[in-house]
Amino acid sequence: MPGLKERAGARVLSLGLLSVLPLLAAALLLWHGATGGDDTRRPGPGSAAPDAAHVEGWQLLLALAVVVATARAVGALVSRHLGQPRVVGEMISGIVLGPSVLGLLAPGVYDAVFPTALHSYLDLFAQVGLALFMFLIGMEFGETRHERAGSTGAVIGLVGVCVSFALGCVLGYALYSGYAPEGIGFLPFTLFLGIAMSVTAFPVLARLLMERGMLQSRAGTYAIVGAATADLACWLLLAVVVALLRSDSPLGVLRTLGLTVLFFGVMVVFVRPALKHLLERTRFPDGGVLALIVPCALLSGVATELIGIHLIFGAFLFGAVCPRSAPALVSAGGRLQELVTAVLLPPFFASVGLKTDLLQLGEGGGALWIWAGVALLVAVLGKLVGSAVAASLMSVERVDALRIGTLMNCRGLTELVILSIGLELGVLSPALFTMLVVVTMCATCLTAPLLDLLDRAEARHAPARAKAPSTVG
Repeated sequence: MPGLKERAGARVLSLGLLSVLPLLAAALLLWHGATGGDDTRRPGPGSAAPDAAHVEGWQLLLALAVVVATARAVGALVSRHLGQPRVVGEMISGIVLGPSVLGLLAPGVYDAVFPTALHSYLDLFAQVGLALFMFLIGMEFGETRHERAGSTGAVIGLVGVCVSFALGCVLGYALYSGYAPEGIGFLPFTLFLGIAMSVTAFPVLARLLMERGMLQSRAGTYAIVGAATADLACWLLLAVVVALLRSDSPLGVLRTLGLTVLFFGVMVVFVRPALKHLLERTRFPDGGVLALIVPCALLSGVATELIGIHLIFGAFLFGAVCPRSAPALVSAGGRLQELVTAVLLPPFFASVGLKTDLLQLGEGGGALWIWAGVALLVAVLGKLVGSAVAASLMSVERVDALRIGTLMNCRGLTELVILSIGLELGVLSPALFTMLVVVTMCATCLTAPLLDLLDRAEARHAPARAKAPSTVG
């Protein structure tokens, strides 16, 4: 069948060009920017030492109670009345409790519940929830390796990352001279913007698909595998950027990356088999598995933090190497997920919200609002178009290809994690952090309405397609 071979060859060539050409363009842009000036790497404003002022225990407990209750209430309202996943409302609750809403409407209440000295303590509490959340995401990511649509979904995810990353680098190139923090080099700044535009929120996407009954659909299957692949690629790229920012020399970068590879090898070769053997041969008392996996996840985060990359990588990797064949581990993971999502994760949303001040976008004539619109356009087009075109080239029907592109644009919590790391490392200024948080919220909230629009369009065209066979011949 020469025709089939030719079409297959053309498809492979098109996918290759769609992946390679954006990366070549991004590489040329990075080379031009990096050779055009000093590429100094020093901690920026986000890495300032935390406020060491004394905070009473009851103040922290009060803040946590308000944070958890507000996240639950806003999540329920958004889910019930706006048709968004509950986690989207929980993300919004952080901004509601921050200076943009509560601080503006009731400054006295805001200062009483969230005094400045409390912020660093809330950040530390959020790190625990974040580490355990990334452990759970690692477990979910490991499950996608056995999906029947693995190869097609992986291609879609990688092509979407290539296109989005290239467009994000263009955005970073445009923003660097006016908005990069002082002391941050062009290369890490631009790479970070490329990564920020490339993320798909794997956990939010999975919950959205479950709520809409799409998890077993063709589009949902491809999208979930593509999201896992895209996130893995972004985590690897982010590890390189963190190494660039935390190391003072090229030798230091190579040392960090070498230790990271060594840590990965130890986890896969030694920790995974040992954990599998232990879980299959040992009868744990009630709560014993949780007492095993929680310290291991936290210690894995400590290891990667000491290596020189962020703690989320260690927790994520430990979750990814955990054997899903052990029923006790699956059961313990389910119980831990309830605790993390309901109690430990809302402080992370609040921590993001306390750093997000929408009034900063109006300074300087409101130019950042314009850039927010540009960034939103870049984010949506990169993911939606890149993933949809890749899906079409992999012989997915047009409406499902558009659904996949729309789903891959869901950013949510994963994007907030990456942006928080950028602020912590000083690669993002507070104003730029706020702008990108707004872009993340808008892109995530667009997912459900766009899916509804596609469903309505397909329903309108379904009768016409049903009648079409009777009018032929």
